[in-house]
Amino acid sequence: MNPIPLENGKYYHIYNRGNNGIDLFYETENYYHFLRLYEKYIDPVAETFAWCLMKNHFHILVYIKETSEIDVTKLEYSSTEKPKMLSASKQFSNLFNAYTLAMNKRYRRTGSLFEKNFKRKAVASEKYFQKLIFYIHNNPVHHKFTEHIVEYPWTSYGTIISSKQTKLQRNRVIETFNDLENFKYYHSINQDFDEIEDLIIE
Repeated sequence: MNPIPLENGKYYHIYNRGNNGIDLFYETENYYHFLRLYEKYIDPVAETFAWCLMKNHFHILVYIKETSEIDVTKLEYSSTEKPKMLSASKQFSNLFNAYTLAMNKRYRRTGSLFEKNFKRKAVASEKYFQKLIFYIHNNPVHHKFTEHIVEYPWTSYGTIISSKQTKLQRNRVIETFNDLENFKYYHSINQDFDEIEDLIIE
């Protein structure tokens, strides 16, 4: 069954895992390379609010830009030919394909790296949006990679609490929690995940 296309002007939770649960990231450089490719393919078509890269899966919260908001001069494609239609879904596929090719070449492996058809779910409410940001940042704690959110390097949490330059929608994330102190407090207490239970990847 084909997944729903990503529509312009909507917010989505994008997530997937390694094919048959295999690792997506073997060493530190792999995480950096994925983020470089993400900037290349996704930044022109989407705004990013939260992300987390785990060893065998990932979570990303994005807003898909309206066509009028996209700077086509910054778009990168998987081929030299400009596509007839701008497609955020295709750009995500380009990202995953480019990363798979790089990993296959570097580690002399073959075949698919990600599960077929990356998962996506529309984010339709402010409450869901807020819980999802926490869930994404809390993923390393949930999977027992670390005891505290701040200790895990491959999420957007550290960027949000810092003042370093970023393309992440830091201010809009903080506004969702009213201010930075509330953002930190919300991330320090246990949350009820009933609303997003079906999105938890084990």
